[in-house]
Amino acid sequence: MSRWWWELPVVHPVLLCGGSGTRLWPLSRQSFPKQFAPLLGAESLFQQSARRLQGPGLAPPVVVTSDQFRFIVKEQLGAIGIDAAAALIEPDPRNTAPAILCAALWLAAKDPDALMLVAPSDHVMPDAEGFREALARALPAARAGQIVTFGIAPVRAETGYGYLELARAEDLGKGTPLPLTRFVEKPDAASAEAMLAAGNYLWNSGMFLFSAKAMIEAFVQHQPGMMAAGLQAVEQALPDLHFIRLAAKPWAELPAISIDYAIMEKASNLAVMPYGGGWSDLGSWDAVWQESGPDRDGNAVSGNALAIDCRQSLLRSESEGLELVGIGLDGIIAVAMPDAVLVARKGDAQRVKDAVEKLKARKARQATAFNRDHRPWGWFESLATGPHFQVKRIVVNPGAALSLQSHKHRSEHWVVVQGTARVTVDGEVSLLGQNESTYIPQGAIHRLENPGQDAMILIEVQTGTYLGEDDIIRYEDDYARR
Repeated sequence: MSRWWWELPVVHPVLLCGGSGTRLWPLSRQSFPKQFAPLLGAESLFQQSARRLQGPGLAPPVVVTSDQFRFIVKEQLGAIGIDAAAALIEPDPRNTAPAILCAALWLAAKDPDALMLVAPSDHVMPDAEGFREALARALPAARAGQIVTFGIAPVRAETGYGYLELARAEDLGKGTPLPLTRFVEKPDAASAEAMLAAGNYLWNSGMFLFSAKAMIEAFVQHQPGMMAAGLQAVEQALPDLHFIRLAAKPWAELPAISIDYAIMEKASNLAVMPYGGGWSDLGSWDAVWQESGPDRDGNAVSGNALAIDCRQSLLRSESEGLELVGIGLDGIIAVAMPDAVLVARKGDAQRVKDAVEKLKARKARQATAFNRDHRPWGWFESLATGPHFQVKRIVVNPGAALSLQSHKHRSEHWVVVQGTARVTVDGEVSLLGQNESTYIPQGAIHRLENPGQDAMILIEVQTGTYLGEDDIIRYEDDYARR
């Protein structure tokens, strides 16, 4: 293990995971964005990011996320044995500046000199040890009051990233933070080629290291109008189970603005820490193809896909029961989900978000909703729908329970296919094993629980005049939902 790892003082990772990008549709959607998906490997990008920022000298992470993702965050961290120091819940998306301000204020209340490492949770960095060495080299500058941004050594003329301009290319070999000349917006192809050739430009990674005090001072100087609302959002925050819910009223007064525009492009105490290891923000299916390790024919193929006489293509099937076969393809992206399929030329991958907007205009559910609905107790998916009926598969985590509830417009039939279910119907409790079933009359007050140590799976058949998820009246809930 590198010596740098042991020289780290306490650094507080701040993981930002409230975004809901659409550039990796149909796998990434508003209800289940890419940071929570296992895009590369068995673990999600969020889990990989949390693991990367664990170890001696690194405190438990502070997570900033949205209300709809809070239980996914808890479940995914629990699955890899990590407890967050805090999970701050944003009342609504406001971009990165409000999130970072509130995280800095929350940490500063305990230690104004606390060092913060802010990182998006949807990036890929295979060399975790190499990044920790870069982090260690950047610490003296951060302790001296500078705001350090990490710049990635470019390996191609990329038009999908912003850039950081340094004064001289020769300085890159020093291995220490360097003065920043300017931020450069995402360039056109010719400008990207020129910057790559010049050698004094780095990709803007969106990762930052600074003290809580330095960031608060930067907001006081450059965004004084945000300070009062940010302070109130933190000071009036309320605990909610394992989470800290930022106060909604002052939060609504904060502008939706990125940290680059709000602070970084205005601050004079910025430094850039060059990093030459692998990195990608997986901002397009082209990037996923590159990071997937294409074979000798240039193909990246998932387990449920097959490429025959194909070249430079990405083929992914995200459904166990769906085989995707490509024949004679060249430079094609094909991603199959149970409810949607994307087929595009690799060069058109950045246009996926345009397709999502058109699907939204058509009111297609697939534009925003994932085929699986994740809940704090597990998840469910719809298997079949028709006039006045719906069939679902419901998976309940070990020891978890749905709310005590009733429905005005539907009745339900439950058939257990795996594990044991504890079922309450109008006060009567029973245990159901595999192949056993029960009936929930319309209006009956009922609850479903998994008392076992393994996941419990049942098939639910709903019948009624209205089958929407909002037809739920909750009487008791372990997760404080209304």
